[in-house]
Amino acid sequence: MRPPHSGRQWQEKPTGELRKGIFMRYLKELIEGEMVQEVYLCKQVQNLKTKANKTYMSLTLQDKTSTFDAKIWELNNGIEHFEAMDYIKIDGQVTSFQGALQLNIRRVRRASEGEYDPSDYMPCTEKNTEAMLAELNTFVQSVKQPHLRQLLGEFFENKAFLDIFRKSSAAKSVHHAFIGGLLEHTLSVTQICDWYAQHYPMLNRDLLVTAAMFHDIGKLKELSPFPENDYTDEGNLLGHIYMGAEMIGRKIETIPGFPKTLAAELKHCILAHHGELEFGSPKKPALCEALALSMADNLDAKMETLRELMRDGSQNTTNGWFGFQRLLDSNIRITEV
Repeated sequence: MRPPHSGRQWQEKPTGELRKGIFMRYLKELIEGEMVQEVYLCKQVQNLKTKANKTYMSLTLQDKTSTFDAKIWELNNGIEHFEAMDYIKIDGQVTSFQGALQLNIRRVRRASEGEYDPSDYMPCTEKNTEAMLAELNTFVQSVKQPHLRQLLGEFFENKAFLDIFRKSSAAKSVHHAFIGGLLEHTLSVTQICDWYAQHYPMLNRDLLVTAAMFHDIGKLKELSPFPENDYTDEGNLLGHIYMGAEMIGRKIETIPGFPKTLAAELKHCILAHHGELEFGSPKKPALCEALALSMADNLDAKMETLRELMRDGSQNTTNGWFGFQRLLDSNIRITEV
């Protein structure tokens, strides 16, 4: 993406609050009519044309609080060269289009080192990563079936794997779409499944807990690392459910004497964890452990979706109602705690 280049600079004044020695106006703080001079991560950028065949640029800006639609209508001398995944200094105004806020950018350039702190642009778990990893390890240690225990150790006692796992997102958007999101979601689903196993004695706890810890492991290949956090080619073509079952299957083949039936049951739980064919599962649950896992996964995903809605949309309610939420297929109201 190569807009016209100019060496022209402008005088800039910091806006927002002072954080870590850098003034930062977060995207979720922006209001209609506000003039903005700020650095944001350019997540995506496209050259498009209006109906009148006039070229303009459409951007998606990102910081750790939100993403934001932006447009450059006039490709004049104030528009310097930048590309997707650049940190860019923008000068513009917040407008409204069809009920949604949008940034109308008048000048832009690549930001210089020292003008931004990368941690301000990467959404991150609010929970303690080390504490979550430690609790996840207690679940690994609690599994008694030797083959499942060895399989868990191949992943969750592997430093190289954990270094990637702890930084990964559980989704591109919707829920747990932040650094540490996959760890947070995996732990939560495992905790729920552990409770299920205590409450419903017919469940095979070792199988269920193992499946819970592995259910979204394919996300490591489906999604690219931050700051991109987007679908990989393999992710678009195959999806995390298939890739997760394949990853586990390959590792099982390296463990001598791993029972074939147990291997099939574990892979089935992963393949069925979305519960329904229309939700992306290649198989519907045929084991009570697979059904329990799908329920736990669905519960945690929806509860996190609601938590994020409460956090990010609390200013956009009418008498406590958030309006119809497509992902939850309902008009949502949050009660006061």
